[in-house]
Amino acid sequence: MSGGTIKVLLAEDQSMVREALAALLGLEDDIEVVAQAARGDEVLAAARAHDVDVALLDIEMPGLTGIEAAAQLHQEFPALKLVVLTTFGRPGYLRSAMEAGADAFLVKDAPAAQLAEAVRKVLAGERVIDPTLAAAALAGGANPLTDREREVLRAAADGSTNAELAVLLRLSQGTVRNYLSTAIQKLAVRNRAEAVRTARDKGWL
Repeated sequence: MSGGTIKVLLAEDQSMVREALAALLGLEDDIEVVAQAARGDEVLAAARAHDVDVALLDIEMPGLTGIEAAAQLHQEFPALKLVVLTTFGRPGYLRSAMEAGADAFLVKDAPAAQLAEAVRKVLAGERVIDPTLAAAALAGGANPLTDREREVLRAAADGSTNAELAVLLRLSQGTVRNYLSTAIQKLAVRNRAEAVRTARDKGWL
């Protein structure tokens, strides 16, 4: 942090939203957006190219999600503060973001002053979580799916058959069927389409 200015990396795929956020944060005397990324897989390179104090990451981005990008940043720059922004208040996202090393988790349409305040707070060592999202995450419970079950469900989201999934994931058809049926059971739904929808709604995929 040079001369008291907090240097921010802003990652958001919608250019209008990104530019609006950058402009609003730029109005703060002590905050400067020094780097921007439109894709999750551009975030790490942007952080390497610029000396930043805080990264603001939208969850829904092409290439990598904001949570995956946060995990990469946390591994390479453990001192970098991470603020994850979401349009969707899915409870599973909060848990995943915290596991990835996020210091703050906020809804994207929060007032700009609240976002600026969150940037200052995480830099001071505080953790900032939207209270509504925190309550929803606690009520939602933990993700019951294993990594492999999530992987199979994600792959099944486009309607692929078990045979196609087996080739794609290099598993036997029986194994694919077992993973899907266990996931359906755990989520208490009737079929794979409902399993995908439920897991997505909870932020577990």
